Amino acid sequence: MQRVVVAGLGDAGILTAIKLAKHFDVVGVSSKPGVVSGQELGIRLARPEEWARHYWIDFHRYRALDPVRTVHGTLTGVDLGARTVSVDTGAATIMEPYDALVIATGVRNGFWRQPRRQSNDQIDAELRAAHARFAAASTIAVLGGGAAAVSAAANLAAALPRANVALYFPGDRALPQHHDRVWRRVQRRLLDAGVALHPRHRAMVPEGFQCDEITSGTVQFSTGQSDTHADAVLWAIGRVRPNTEWLPEELLDEAGFVDVTDELQAPGHPEIFAIGDVAASDPLRSSARNRADGLVAHNVRVQLDRRGTPRRFRPAARRWGSVLGAQPDGLEVFTPTGRAFRFPAWSIERVLQPWIVKRGIYGGVRDR
Repeated sequence: MQRVVVAGLGDAGILTAIKLAKHFDVVGVSSKPGVVSGQELGIRLARPEEWARHYWIDFHRYRALDPVRTVHGTLTGVDLGARTVSVDTGAATIMEPYDALVIATGVRNGFWRQPRRQSNDQIDAELRAAHARFAAASTIAVLGGGAAAVSAAANLAAALPRANVALYFPGDRALPQHHDRVWRRVQRRLLDAGVALHPRHRAMVPEGFQCDEITSGTVQFSTGQSDTHADAVLWAIGRVRPNTEWLPEELLDEAGFVDVTDELQAPGHPEIFAIGDVAASDPLRSSARNRADGLVAHNVRVQLDRRGTPRRFRPAARRWGSVLGAQPDGLEVFTPTGRAFRFPAWSIERVLQPWIVKRGIYGGVRDR
């Protein structure tokens, strides 16, 4: 039976693996023992137990992942000629052969998205420590204008009403990759939550700092404003780095992301595919958020079975989806045109998560 290796089992990787497992021998490689989603940073920091229920799920709980063999380790290399990837499991380095390789290793971004190998106990300790750090702070500075920063500011302000929360972003508005309507609506939510908004503030990153930990103390701005001081500083300035050190340069673009065609295949290596934030599919690298897992699974079948026609990925022009995550009054989701629709609060735990997400999208998730 032909084998597909899925390198990276985050949100995009696991969905791709589930679809491929119906047709091939699939091996998934992950530095975590389960899906530790990069989504909903604000809820992760403000309400970690609630976040963990839906965004940190061990692989054995996914029913549709039962046919997939998962390897807990860090990818260290690929031999394009021999068609093997090497994986450091901590105990040994093993080789996994493939007929097709799907790269879904994502990106580093802040302290919450790092590729290091972790156990469940380490993940749990990291979640608790981050929340405790903010819960103990009287002043919180959130730096950045993207969805992660905005969500963090809003959710921390709601969960920690005694803290002074401020959001600093470099442009005239935050959420620059979303429609204007989205920012106008979210801005009202931020102000209602008591978040102090500071537009046109670009934070200066200390030399050698990778923005990968929560800091405290003074923050300086390159845009001329006075320094600010905070007990806890969240760096969410979008300084992403692709997790591609294990790949040869011939597969990468100038920024280190995996170069792909419209079919999400590597030019010159049709047996290699990429999906999610690691794939240079479009300026927003939006294949994860536009459910390209089905497209990649289809195109892998076309490549290996030598029949059918590959599909082309068509990215959205703007970011869309949830910004703040589930709130006491429900979950607001935005379309690419900036229109909002709301799931009422009662439906999130009774309908959205158990039926639409866990059963409809992931094919069933076992209880803990």
